[in-house]
Parts: sequence; C-alpha cells; structure tokens
Amino acid sequence: MGCTTILVGKKASYDGSTMIARNDDSGSGHYMPKKFVVVHPEEQPRKYKSVISHVEIDLPDDPMGYTSVPNAVDGEGIWAASGVNEANVGMTATETITSNPRALGADPLVIYQPAKDGKEEAAGGIGEEDIVSIVLPYIHSAREGVIRLGSILEKYGTYEMNGIAFQDQNEIWWLETIGGHHWMARKVPDEAYVVMPNQLGIDKFDLEKALRDQEKYRCPCEEYADLEYMCSADLKEFISKNHLDLSMDGVLNPRDAFGSHDDSDHVYNTPRAWYMLRNLNPKTKIWDGVNAEFTPYSDDLPWCMVPEKKITVEDAKYVLSPHFQGTPYDPYLSYGDKSMKGAYRSIGVNRTDFLSVIQMRADHEDDSRAIEWVAFCSNAFNTLLPFYADVEKTPDYVANTDKNVSTDNFYWTSRLIAAMADASYKSSLFHVERYQGHVMAKSHALIAKYDAKLAQTADKAERLVIKHEANEAIAQMAKEEALATLEKVLSELTNQMKNAYSRSDA
Repeated sequence: MGCTTILVGKKASYDGSTMIARNDDSGSGHYMPKKFVVVHPEEQPRKYKSVISHVEIDLPDDPMGYTSVPNAVDGEGIWAASGVNEANVGMTATETITSNPRALGADPLVIYQPAKDGKEEAAGGIGEEDIVSIVLPYIHSAREGVIRLGSILEKYGTYEMNGIAFQDQNEIWWLETIGGHHWMARKVPDEAYVVMPNQLGIDKFDLEKALRDQEKYRCPCEEYADLEYMCSADLKEFISKNHLDLSMDGVLNPRDAFGSHDDSDHVYNTPRAWYMLRNLNPKTKIWDGVNAEFTPYSDDLPWCMVPEKKITVEDAKYVLSPHFQGTPYDPYLSYGDKSMKGAYRSIGVNRTDFLSVIQMRADHEDDSRAIEWVAFCSNAFNTLLPFYADVEKTPDYVANTDKNVSTDNFYWTSRLIAAMADASYKSSLFHVERYQGHVMAKSHALIAKYDAKLAQTADKAERLVIKHEANEAIAQMAKEEALATLEKVLSELTNQMKNAYSRSDA
C-alpha cells in the first residue's frame, strides 16, 4: 500500500499546533472509495476479528468515540486509516514501510494460513486494516498509543511492515515495526518535521536510552519531558543475536539494520522524501546539480529537519500533492529535456484515496482543539476541508460515499475532477488552482468565524451545536465550489473530444 506522511512538531508549525498528515494510496490499478465518519462507543466491538488475517483480539469495555476514514465499500475490513478520539489524541495508520531479508528472517511476519491438508487455519497478525480500530479508542496520549500498539504487536505480531503516527497537543511519536513482533518509536523533535515515503525511516535511535527509560514509559500516567525513544524490551538482544547492527563505529543506524536500500527504493521511495525536504528546506542543502548534497537516489536523506520557515496546513498539503513540478521528473512536463519525465513515482499519485491533516491546536478549548482536514482522491487536483473532530456526526457530503458514482458526495466529485483535469491538464490546471485557493481561503474564514462563536459560550451542548453548524457550512461551501469546478473541467475536456469540428451551423 503506497502512502506518504509528514509530521510537524509544535515549534515547527505556524500556530503552535502539532500536525500529522498522511496520504492513503491504493495499490496499482485499484481505487477504494472512502468516507469520513464518527464511530460512537456503542459501535465499537468488544471482540475484534480481522477480515484479512482472522486474528481475534479482546478489546476493553470502555472505548471512546473517534473519527474515522474507513473504506466505503464492504469486503476488505474497516481500514479506519486516520482519526481523533475524545481525549484529543490523533493517529494515522499505516504508512507501509520496507525491511530487509535479515530482519524478516530473524522475526518473520505473521501471515494468515488458511485451513489446508487437514490442518486448521492459523490466524495472522494485525495490519493496516485493524490498527486504528484496536488502538485509537483506548488511548489518552500519544505515548500511550505507542505503548498500547507495541504491546499488541508483541502479542499478536503483524503480517506487514508498518509506520504509525500518534499525536496529542504536546508531542508526536512515530512507531515503526521491525519484523513480525518487534518495534521502535521515536519522538518527533518539537522544532522539526519528518517525511516518510514507504520506507523504514528512523535514521538515529538511542537504544541504550530507550532501554534505560523503559520504567518511565511503561507507566504512561507519568510525565517525562526527556523521553525520546521507546522500543521492544528485547530489541538489544534481538539485534545482537541476529547480527543486525551493520555500523562500523557501534552507533546503531536503524535504516541499515532493519530497512531496505533496493534499486526500487530509488524510483519509488527516496525521490518523494527528497522532493519534500527540497521544498521545505530549499536553502539548507544543495538538492540539485553536480554538487548536490542529496539526490533522489540518496539513502541517507534526513528523517527529520528543522524547516526554514514555520509550516502551514497549506505546506503540508502541498508536499503531499506534487508530481515533481519544477524538476525534469514531472510527468506533465511540456518543455526542456523530457528524457527523465515521469521517472519517479509522484507523491500526488492518481490512486490516492484520501489525505488527512490532523491539526491539534494547543491554544483552544478541549472540545474545539482538534481540526481534521480531509481531502479525497488525487491530491494534485483536490482540496482539503477542515472539520471540528469532537462531534457526534459528520456531514453527509463526506460521510455518504458508497460504490456508486455520485456528485452528492465529496469523494466521487473529487475523483471526477481529478480524472477530467488530468486529461485536459493544460486548459484545466488554472480552474483547479482557483478551486484549491478559494476553498482553502473560505475554509480558514469559516473556522475563524465559528471559533469566534465558540468563544462566546462555555455550554457544552451549545458548543456542540455550533461545531455541527460549522461542519455543515464547510461541507455546503465545498459542494458548491466542487460542482462549479467540475462543470469547468468537464467543459474543457469536452472541447478536446476527438470528434470535435470547428465549423458550426451558426
């Protein structure tokens, strides 16, 4: 499953919020309709069974409500993907990442084995289908999310390599699985951002500190400002026994120990990280030319960097949307040397199902702290919508997606705009740019308007009504803008039909 992630620490963001954002991309040639909904505590199962791996997990009796971006079509499981719970903890899951044969041989993935030749079926581990649903309703901080997921991984294992982000108003944690049962997690520095392109990404990890601090993070109720690393309790022995540390100086590099550096990475993965870093730190390093310090082929791209300026929601959207514009690798390139055109896998690829940017605003009241920005389909042609996350329901325009193509919902309208604008790129691009600019500006204005209304009352019931009113107003605005844009790109594409003829009857 191809995805791309950016994580923004609170001192690196424009308003002091933590931000976690992720594209959810379908596999090649496959597209999964998505919807944005609220899951209430009574809807949460007490015994969970995975559709893909058949693993069964007993869940606690006290789930919280949470937002979710699940599949809109039955058959493959929930795939909740991204959400915020009642405790204002955000989560995205998962960024599919890579490993190497040594790590996977030392701790094999837990793959479902169907009944065969008289043998009973053997359940597999957990995966992207399951992770949000079995973790998010039960955690009260980002650290607690790491600890809960880590314990589940150790007990049940996983059938794929995963990267998972957790956030609260204070911090962000990034967890990566190692083989079937092991894991490590690192706190995102407050002043930095992280980019992740389907590879095991953590490039520095203080294993000794992580092991020394285990007593701290096994008790998540305590506050420890210096906590930076967490991992499986036996990770040191696992590395030593299986000779996974490849360093010459004894300083563990997790990418070398657990990750991959395949030729395919240099086409599919590293170019995405290179482009994102190049956009947010254009002057910090030399990214292009014969003297480049980092290139699309570099295996040592920084996992995190301090940005040259504070990062906005628009910045997060932009670096999760590009097709290498401004470089020789742009698949839409219409000038200059085109020999490298489309050489690398775009970030804003055609098969993106959705994008979520979770903005945790520390300077707002608990019930209006979390804003979940949502976009559907190819990010090169779509736009984000902001919604208050602490609500009882989401607007039909983002919640009523099903398998049937319809302009009555944001998913299918976004996908129609993308397909038509791509096919008429030169003539439709300015329509898309205006659409994106108008919706983002109006979204900020509407959030500011309803933030002001919320500031006038402390009554929880009144505040809930205001948030629902805000979300509906944003959805209605988006519907009007999207339909207007759809009409424009449809007209542009119609004018390019092969049976067009310049002479008319008039």
